Amino acid sequence: MDYKTLRELVRQGEGKHIEFKLKTNHPEKIVREIVAFANSGGGYLLIGVGDDRSIKGLKYADEDEYLLVRAIEKYCSPGIEYEIERISIGEERDVLVFTILPSPKRPHYVLQPAETSLAAAKTPTTGTQKGKPHAAPQNNLVKKTYIRVADRSIQASWEMREILRRQDDDRNVKFQYGDKERKLMQHLDQHQSVTVADFASVAGISRNIASKTLVLLVLANVLDVHPDETVDRFTVHA
Repeated sequence: MDYKTLRELVRQGEGKHIEFKLKTNHPEKIVREIVAFANSGGGYLLIGVGDDRSIKGLKYADEDEYLLVRAIEKYCSPGIEYEIERISIGEERDVLVFTILPSPKRPHYVLQPAETSLAAAKTPTTGTQKGKPHAAPQNNLVKKTYIRVADRSIQASWEMREILRRQDDDRNVKFQYGDKERKLMQHLDQHQSVTVADFASVAGISRNIASKTLVLLVLANVLDVHPDETVDRFTVHA
């Protein structure tokens, strides 16, 4: 990639396949963007570009590259394929371009420390540690999946993780059209979309069954899924 191509990418602005970061501060959080791209058809992570599309570059690009590569190796699972380019913008400053390739190993996860326990804040203790939450052990990691929605990387729901995991299966997906599917389609005839909770309510089934049914119908190209930070919505396949 040359400087002209870089400027064209920046001119497009952030979107589903482009993300800007001014520096690699908090690389353990930046890897969420990389995982989201790998789960969502790939993308470009530009380090040294501001949210306002200003191309400021990095004075010590070696350090930024080292920190982010270490974070990718440490926090991403399974491993992600990517390429790194360094674009000079003059005055001894560079922009790092991480090209994340579409992955057949979806879903990819970010390994994050488990959240600290708040139990200590509610339990009387003695000494200087009174009222402080217990920090999780460093090896106590949890896996979280991220996907790209417009210009944001959001945490994926269980349904989206299952869709990602099974989307590339070669076998044909089959399902039986029964009472719950009939009630679902009746609901969608009257409403533009449905959530897992909506479906469970109108069909009188458990949330677990509703969730698995919606996943199956997406895989069978009967429904489309529209992921969101708060709640995923499902519509009839366009």
